[in-house]
Amino acid sequence: MSSRNINSVISVIPVNDFEKALSFYIKLFGRDPDMVPMEGIAEWQLIENAWIQVSINPERAGTATVVVGVNEIEAQCEECISATLSIGDIVEYPGIIKMAEINDPEGNTIAFVQDISGNPGT
Repeated sequence: MSSRNINSVISVIPVNDFEKALSFYIKLFGRDPDMVPMEGIAEWQLIENAWIQVSINPERAGTATVVVGVNEIEAQCEECISATLSIGDIVEYPGIIKMAEINDPEGNTIAFVQDISGNPGT
């Protein structure tokens, strides 16, 4: 697969209780979905061509992990706390990353990661 041909990424988060998950993600992202293409699916555009989709899939609910890169992990944790969402402690892998995780009501994990390696483009 050539990266020259890739133009977008969508992370799919499977859930069983769509309404409960929808409420959680509205709080997490601080806004309603950008798109609801059909019943049982909601999508948020995080940055250009990078989306998170929450969709009903009871067989796979609670099995997803999505990694979201952030500029400042402390600011992201504060946003979660301000939205009354419980986020884990910041874990630092010295010279590599700082990370904090949050779980949705289904058990899916969103890991917020700040690159502290100093390497441009990572």
